[in-house]
Parts: sequence; structure tokens; C-alpha cells
Amino acid sequence: MVCVMSGASRQLALFLCGCCVAVLGVQAEERRPAERHQAAQYVAAVYEHRSILSPNPLALTSREQALELMNQNLDIYEEQVTIAAQKGVQIIVFPEDGIHGFNFTRTSIYPFLDFMPSPHLVRWNPCLEPHRFNDTEVLQRLSCMAVKGEMFLVANLGTKQPCHSSDPGCPNDGRYQYNTNVVFSSNGTLVDSYRKQNLYFEAAFNTPLEVDHITFDTPFAGKFGIFTCFDILFFDPAVRLLRDSEVKHVVYPTAWMNQLPLLAAIQIQRGFAITFGVNFLAANIHHPSLGMTGSGIHAPLKSFWHHDMESPEGHLIIAQVAKNPQGLIGTGNATGKMNPSHSKFLKILAGEPYSEKDAQDVHCDGAPKWNMNAPPTFNSEMMYDNFTLVPVWGKEGYLRVCANGLCCHLLYQRPTLSKELYALGVFDGLHTVHGTYYVQVCALVKCGGLGFETCGQEVTEAAGIFEFHLWGNFSTSYIFPMLLTSGMTLETPDQLGWENDHYFLRKSGLSSGLVTAALYGRLYEKD
Repeated sequence: MVCVMSGASRQLALFLCGCCVAVLGVQAEERRPAERHQAAQYVAAVYEHRSILSPNPLALTSREQALELMNQNLDIYEEQVTIAAQKGVQIIVFPEDGIHGFNFTRTSIYPFLDFMPSPHLVRWNPCLEPHRFNDTEVLQRLSCMAVKGEMFLVANLGTKQPCHSSDPGCPNDGRYQYNTNVVFSSNGTLVDSYRKQNLYFEAAFNTPLEVDHITFDTPFAGKFGIFTCFDILFFDPAVRLLRDSEVKHVVYPTAWMNQLPLLAAIQIQRGFAITFGVNFLAANIHHPSLGMTGSGIHAPLKSFWHHDMESPEGHLIIAQVAKNPQGLIGTGNATGKMNPSHSKFLKILAGEPYSEKDAQDVHCDGAPKWNMNAPPTFNSEMMYDNFTLVPVWGKEGYLRVCANGLCCHLLYQRPTLSKELYALGVFDGLHTVHGTYYVQVCALVKCGGLGFETCGQEVTEAAGIFEFHLWGNFSTSYIFPMLLTSGMTLETPDQLGWENDHYFLRKSGLSSGLVTAALYGRLYEKD
């Protein structure tokens, strides 16, 4: 199997000499086996799975019927493990909900749940000891796959744990039900498990009474962290895990419904990898009709991903990954001072007067020319939040827009103008739809049409080319850069970092039209 990237041919032009990941194949016609990892690398795989779903997840069923459906999905998993093993893969990640599906009630999911003994209390190899615990058929199959493939295996399933009425948190039906990730070593041993903390409208499952902060060691790459889907937007467990400097890699099963312009699956996955300087192995479910696609193996300097809203089939990504990922984020003083646009950016931050003539080092007196006829600000809904925006007109300029103390700035040049409307937007507040969390966002977006009211709509194609600096006076250090161009193509910023108490993103040389350039900040303490 090969790694086919959306916009693969464009991404090849972005290859960086210091990149942390080398893909094992980038187009369908290029089929070559992976060589066994070099000393500084390991081979990883993620599988975007088109799960076979229950035709009626609300209906009550038997354990036998539930296993019949789950085994159909596990058969596909086993096929992918076989393919991955032939490519020398050492760890494979499967998506959230990939085995049992979704949209269950607490009662209807029960036949789909495996019993989960604590890996911290019991050392157990389900493949070698299949009869040690009842209702562990799924765990047994996953364990045997890890043995057969001689690789670490990460998967997601529903689990149950009985509890006693003396437990004050014990549900009325006498059991806890968890959305659970499991990790098996290459010999089939259950290494660890993680129970999802931040459930996303999952009535079938319980929230753990205590947060799981789970890491596991591997012989080929050291320490990995693990969490699931919606967890990525919250401090616990995701951010707290990465306070451990030894965690250089994250495995991430997810069932993510894309929402543009700011939270497509591959956007937040890549942003997380860049912000924390880690390798991020993300496996999403594949159901395009539900807006669910987008998986990848992301390093700070390079990504290999799959986003496909057309094909009904699943997809396996295989890549060589650096054991010690090279980070991208640095200080503003690190590079770029000789670049005219970066020099202008630094002058603006320093409060020096400037004008269009600054490119010729001719200083202007008084107010900036670009602001003499400032474009109008307006409000539009983006991601269910009320953004304040300003249109981006002309071939070059400097814009500023503010809300609730956050001011976003854009310094830009465009080689040619396209017949599209772009806008610079700001939001500083509590997001309250489909979850409650506080965000600070600076975003340059292509609008859905030529009217202001279309700014914030979902767009995947664009023609506008920009060279730009985007920055803001963020009051958080947790800022996720998002850079997406036409055809759901991920781009790498040229530079990121802090300068004079402002966080900035610099980019030139886009491979295609800009869809979104954003700095997505999270203020966890204000949730």
C-alpha cells in the first residue's frame, strides 16, 4: 500500500532538507517496499478506515450479532496489518469507533463492549491467554494481529468495567462503559489502555472519574503519548502529557467531522504537531457523507496525509518518522531580517512609521498610508462564533482588526489579484456550540462568495496567492498554526514565533491558492 496525499504533486515541491518524515510512496503508480528503518527513524502506519456500521445502532442485539459485525471490521484491520508488515511497519494506528461504529445508546452498545482488565494490575497477552477473561474477543483478535504483524498496534474499542453500589460514581446499571484506546506490543501483550476524557456527545460512554495520562515505551522510538479525538482541544490529557519532555510521539485515534475554515481534521492534527514539536500519528474514520476524513503522519516540518471526500474506500499511510523530530517554532530574530517584508514587519511591531515606499527604504512621516482609507470592519459567523473582520483588498497592504483585547495584524503582498474576497478576522471569546472552550483566533480566510456575509463559510478551493505575515497579541502560549491551500493541501510556515509580545506566522511561496491561514489560540484556564 502507498501513501497518497491530497495534492501530493504540489506537496513534493515543499520538501525541506531537514524534514522529519520520508514517505514510502506518494502516488498510486509508485509502489516500492519500505526499507527497514535507519538508526534515526522508525516506520509508522495509520489507517483511515471505512467502518462497516450497524444498520440500526439504537436496536438491541446479542453479543453474537455484535461480534459478527465487529469481526467484519477486524478482518479489514488484519488485512492492513499484513500489508503494513510487508513494508516493515513497527507501529500502526487505527481510528476511533472503527470496530463498533457510533450513535449507540448506553444500552444498545452493551453487546459491543469488551471487558477491560487494568494493564497496570494484570500482565496479559490475550492472544496467548484467550480464556483468561470473558467477553474479550475483540482484544484477542487485536493482540493476535500485533503478533502476526510483529508491530505495536493501537486501536479503539468500547469497554466495560463492573462496579459496586458502594462506589459513589457507579452508574445505576452497575458498570462503567468507556471509549477506550488499547496498545499492544509486537508480542501481543496489552501494554496500556486510555479511556477518553473529553467525550463528544457520546451518551453510551462514561467520563472517567480521574483523567488517564497514558504514555508507553517502545524499543524503536522511545516514549509515546496517547489520547482520542476531541481531547486534542483540551488541556487534560493532551497538553499535560506533553509536559513530559521524553514524549516525542503521539498516537491519536479519532472520528473527526471536518469543519472548515478552522477545524478540518488535518488542520488541527498538523497544528498540534508543530506547536508541541512532536510526531503525530492520526487515524480518522472514513465516512465522507458525514464529513469524516483526514488522517496523517505529521512531523513539525512535514506531513503526509489523506483527505478524500470522493472515494468510498479506506486508506493506509506509511512513512518513515524521525525518532527525534526537529521543531519549527523559533524566535522572530532567528531568520528573515534581511527579507524586506520581514524588516517591514519588525518596523510595524516597533511602532515605526512606514508606507508603501518602505520597500525602497524611504521612510514616511505621520500615519501609515495603508490606513488612510481603511476598509470597513464587519461581523460574520465563522465556526458558530461572531468574528469581527476586515476585507483584504488590493495587491499589498497592512490591516489590523481587534476584539476584546486581541488585535490581529496582516502584512501582505499579492503577485496578482483574483476575483475572490478574502478577509482578516478576529475572535476572542468562549466558543459554546458543539463544546465549550475559550479561543483566541486570528484568521485570514477566503470567503464563500463576494459578499461580506459569506466570510466564514466552508471553502476548499481558492486561487489567491499571498506572501504575508499574520500576527496577534495573544494572551496564551498555546497557539496552533493552520495553513491550508486549495484542494485541502497542508503547507508549512516559513517562520513562527514570538516577537515583541506578539505571536506571528510568516509564509511566502504558496503552492496553490490560500484557503485559510490562522493562529488558533486556546486559553484553557477560561473554559
